[in-house]
Amino acid sequence: MAGLINELVTGVVENVLKEILKKAGTKTTTKRKKRQTRSATTGRFKKVKTVRRAAPKKQVSRRRTAASRSRTRIR
Repeated sequence: MAGLINELVTGVVENVLKEILKKAGTKTTTKRKKRQTRSATTGRFKKVKTVRRAAPKKQVSRRRTAASRSRTRIR
């Protein structure tokens, strides 16, 4: 009877230690997985195509400086 209790306690302690050590090493956050879409005809998963991002648009209108704004106020 004592051997059975000893074996049970040892197993629980080992599992708890494994769980603690497994969690201690990870510092990064987990990334979310996106759901895969299925094809309507075949029912298989569609292959994801990489979309190229458009280049950021350049600033067209230049911001007026404080000096140029004060010049218009004077007139």
